[in-house]
Amino acid sequence: MLKVGDKAPNFTTTTENGEMIKLNDFKGKKIFLYFYPKDNTPGCKAEACSIRDNFKVFEKSDIPVFGVSGGNKKSHKSFKDKNNLPFPLLMDEEFEIAKLYDVYKKKSMYGKEYMGIERTTFLIDEKGKIEGIFGGPEGIEKVKTKEHADQVIKFWNLKL
Repeated sequence: MLKVGDKAPNFTTTTENGEMIKLNDFKGKKIFLYFYPKDNTPGCKAEACSIRDNFKVFEKSDIPVFGVSGGNKKSHKSFKDKNNLPFPLLMDEEFEIAKLYDVYKKKSMYGKEYMGIERTTFLIDEKGKIEGIFGGPEGIEKVKTKEHADQVIKFWNLKL
């Protein structure tokens, strides 16, 4: 289980457009890395749109934003296009990144158990260490999907 102060696990993957992303390439910058359960679902849309609507704050502060989920390129691209998301969605079809960050968990819905991503955000500092966590057992507080960008802005005390 990752905690504040731990080194953020490095990974290499691609975006919905096939662009290669390596977390270590962003050393020297804060990083907003959020894991969401599934493309095109109401809670995930609310969270993504909260970030989209406040994206200028992160852009002005030179903070890259990355959404991570287990969808495929087609579902990621559809989700991004439908909601005009200005940040990349990272590919994690085999849940390897989710497992690295310990957010691939047993869940249940309507009495049925299944494995999936637990909605969690990791705020990473310029040295590659986890500075804050929202969601999960180690989180500061639960992710509020409709207000998630505000939670992060408040945590980092960002201004437009």
